[in-house]
Amino acid sequence: MIYRKDANFPYPVLTNLSMSYRSSEFKLDIELEENTETYRFEITPDITSPFLSSLVEIGKAVLILIVQSKDNKFYVLEPGQSYIEIPKSRISLSKRTSLQLHLQSTEEISFCDNHDLDEFYTSFKDEIIVPQHSILGFSNIVLFDGSDRNPLTLFEKKLDEHLSSDIKIELGPETIIIHYRDADLQFATLPQNQSLNNTYVYMGLRTALQQFIQKYAEEDEDSVELRNMVSIPEGLDFKLYQLMSKKMVEELSIDNVDEVIYQISDRIIEKFTSAVKGLAANGS
Repeated sequence: MIYRKDANFPYPVLTNLSMSYRSSEFKLDIELEENTETYRFEITPDITSPFLSSLVEIGKAVLILIVQSKDNKFYVLEPGQSYIEIPKSRISLSKRTSLQLHLQSTEEISFCDNHDLDEFYTSFKDEIIVPQHSILGFSNIVLFDGSDRNPLTLFEKKLDEHLSSDIKIELGPETIIIHYRDADLQFATLPQNQSLNNTYVYMGLRTALQQFIQKYAEEDEDSVELRNMVSIPEGLDFKLYQLMSKKMVEELSIDNVDEVIYQISDRIIEKFTSAVKGLAANGS
């Protein structure tokens, strides 16, 4: 379970609101990355109690990540483990998801050497024995609501009846702009019109990624190692970099552009195909 407020325990527990420890902080920061098959949660805990941290290091306690969406899932972290990967088939982040880190004892723990406790416990901390599999602390709650995971926010649509072509892809400072000569090309009156525009989205992503390679590849190279990139200006390039990083793309090259589009987009060609089949089935 996830603790949404301080609970009563018969022994001191480390939380961000507890008065049991002189310095009482158990902070959790999580960065989400993903590809087409897997979610990766990069986990950064901050525990202010050296005593409790040492219990994890020597195996007398473990950190457990609780992931709560439709149900609760538990993931025990090994000492030093900084991320977990979860297949998308086992979890959905399309709705509100809560994550919390618990610290749990793996054996009976004596608090006689816990010098991090509030002075209130000084006279009787030798008597505090915490049973095996007990909660020693829990962190803040990290929330994901799925609202920032749509790559199509990279795009703008504009109508220009004076275009010399039906469609034009322009790379603006902040977005990929799709210009249409005719409003009918946007399929605005048809169901699933957004999915029907996905071929144009694909064209836009391909153009933007090819320019990204041209701008950031080393001389005489046709690929970019994203892990080695140090400084990227704000705007469209930075958005593309963030999107690729979150989708765990390590390298972008001329040869793998289509593969990268598949990784960073939300099955746009599959959705386009499904929309066309739907129109055909309905006789549209």
